[in-house]
Formats: sequence, structure tokens, C-alpha cells
Amino acid sequence: MAYFDRTIPPGGEGKITLKINTKGYDGRLRKTARVYTNDPWHPVADIKIEAFIKTLIDLSPRYVLLQGSRAERITRTVHIRAELDKPLRIEPIQFNLDRWLNYSIEEIEEGKVYQVRFTTIPNSIAYYRGYLRLRTNYPERPEIFIGIRGRFRN
Repeated sequence: MAYFDRTIPPGGEGKITLKINTKGYDGRLRKTARVYTNDPWHPVADIKIEAFIKTLIDLSPRYVLLQGSRAERITRTVHIRAELDKPLRIEPIQFNLDRWLNYSIEEIEEGKVYQVRFTTIPNSIAYYRGYLRLRTNYPERPEIFIGIRGRFRN
């Protein structure tokens, strides 16, 4: 998103403000904004922004895909890692797939690493989509959302 002074007098100064939504980004980020002017010597200028985005809480993977035979018991695991130096606490808020899946949360490293394990209930429906919402003690990221999809054949 860009905000800027529309008119700048000759020899004057103006202000350009660029805002970037970093949600979903992790690691190095590069963005470029192109500015067009009526200056005959500098008709186009590029403004480059570089940043390193540090994630507060790392989810790996970010969503769960369960697929296979409906008769099988299939398990997938999501690892949650705190990237801050303060302890992380999580607790479930909402889970909307309890008819087709079981889940468990295990603290692997106290206040730092958690493992969420999802296991299918055999002979459930062929396709579903849902989520698990977790509450955290981080005011910067009060919730974690784990999307879940299941696709099964007979």
C-alpha cells in the first residue's frame, strides 16, 4: 500500500509511505515500488525495500493433508516452535472435525516445541475440510490456525 504527496513544488520535498503486509512471510523479503515523475532528468525512480521477517511461531507444515484409503488409520504431525526467547503456551480453542479425526498435543521441549498429531478415524466420509484453532500466550500472535483437509477413497 502506498501513500504519497500528490503535488510537490519545483525544488520542494515530498513524502512517500509504503506499507507491506508481512503476514505469511518468513525470512528474506524484497519489494520494489516504482515512482513516475514529470522530472525530465528522472522520469522513473525505483524504491527498494529489503527486510528479514522473523516468525514468532513457526508451524511446519502450515496445513495438514490426509489422504489414502477410508479403511486406513492415517497420521500426520504438525510441529510448533516458538521463535521468541519467552516460553510458549498453547491450548485448544476450537476443533471442527472431531467426528472424523482425533488429535493430541504433546510438549516436546518445555515452552519451546510442541507436536500436534492428527489421526483419522477409519471409515469416515470421503472428503472433509476443517481446522484446529489454538490459543497462545503471545499477545503478538494470540491464535494459531491449522487448516486440515481429508481426501479418501474406498
